[in-house]
Amino acid sequence: MLRLMPVGDSMTIGSTGEHTWRYRMWQHLCATYGDPFTLVGPRETLYDQHAGAPVSYAYAEPDFPRAHLAGWGEGWLHMAPLVGDAVRRHRADVLLVSLGLIDLGFYTNAEQTAENVRLFVAEARAANARVRMVLLPVIPNVRALNDEPFAAQVASFNELLAKTVADLDEPRSPLLLASTPDGWDIDGDTYDGTHPNASGERRIAGAFADAMHQAWGLGGAYEEEYEGA
Repeated sequence: MLRLMPVGDSMTIGSTGEHTWRYRMWQHLCATYGDPFTLVGPRETLYDQHAGAPVSYAYAEPDFPRAHLAGWGEGWLHMAPLVGDAVRRHRADVLLVSLGLIDLGFYTNAEQTAENVRLFVAEARAANARVRMVLLPVIPNVRALNDEPFAAQVASFNELLAKTVADLDEPRSPLLLASTPDGWDIDGDTYDGTHPNASGERRIAGAFADAMHQAWGLGGAYEEEYEGA
């Protein structure tokens, strides 16, 4: 049984009424991966924007493995101390990680954020020496269009992330840098300039899926016709 753990911020946990890219990934792997697999993690809820807390189970499609390690407003800074226990308890084989926007926006600069990436990797490997990780670069949001210093920090971090992946990659526990979702459009792929709508969910799932398929032969190339609604 292959166990994949989605790790991320508000773009990964999603909010009430959404499918989430986690669901799109599950659909894709059901269609292309021939062996047993599941999604794992210590959390299952969506974020309820009215309650201001991650207390919702109202997925647009609830019938899939909803487990994850994601939180609204959480970044590398928050997940690095949590990932080891999550990997150990849930026996994760592959981590699908989308983090960094929150760190750069509120907590740490590009260099400090990259150091937290290294800590995250070390903690995950301490829990499972053979864990594989796919890391998604920060997708520039609407703030990056209007705030030049923030845009520069996003660009700097993405460069440091690529260097970190190259530095820390090893055959026993490979690190894989996914590409920014192909054709990402802030107006067409988000509902507020940051968070993915249905199109954005598919593009994020596709970025992870194509990276795993191309590098590891896991699953197939991402095709939107797998997705349906």
